[in-house]
Amino acid sequence: MTLPDNALPPPPVLRYLALGDSYTIGEGVTGSGRWPVQLASALRNRGIGLADPQIIATTGWTTDELLAGIEAGAPQGPFDLVSLLIGVNNQYRGRALDDYREQFELLLQRAIALAGGNPRRVLVLSIPDWGVTPFAAAQARAAATIASELDAFNATARACCEQRHVAFVDITGISRDRGSEAEMLVEDGLHPSAAMYARWTRAALAPARHLLTAAATAAP
Repeated sequence: MTLPDNALPPPPVLRYLALGDSYTIGEGVTGSGRWPVQLASALRNRGIGLADPQIIATTGWTTDELLAGIEAGAPQGPFDLVSLLIGVNNQYRGRALDDYREQFELLLQRAIALAGGNPRRVLVLSIPDWGVTPFAAAQARAAATIASELDAFNATARACCEQRHVAFVDITGISRDRGSEAEMLVEDGLHPSAAMYARWTRAALAPARHLLTAAATAAP
């Protein structure tokens, strides 16, 4: 179909890849309740033509399993935005912090490559604290120990991001603030509800919008 001379072509649709585990695939919530889907919708509402995300994530994945999942999924970049949220299952399974650091570095490198080699198109979210949930209490897992271990994992991830000039959004405090409330959890008493994901989305919205608008401004 030929456009009229005075018609403008539709704006390009920006591509988004979300990498992670249960928190990214949204265990127990509908597709629209997942935080990456909520984020894409919120950005569209603010005039940014971002498509719903391609998601590579599975409940229970650790860093090495996500690396394998990316290999198997073979996403085709470049993406205009790549998000990464991973590590809770490393902590849950008692994996070593040094192993997490090494594998997180590899994931960050892969995320940057999938973002066309531009670290300023990558957004990392911190690991939420599942130690405040009823699930943790039922397992008699010490909330203070979980919190301390997750703080160490998150400090490692933040340091890796700072070295590579990757945006890091801390949602751990949000998870601790109301993470024990029934409204903020799905039926298993562990995984966040769409309402909690909405709070994460609000935290990630401004950084994601900045990344996309800054990248568009810098494009030739």
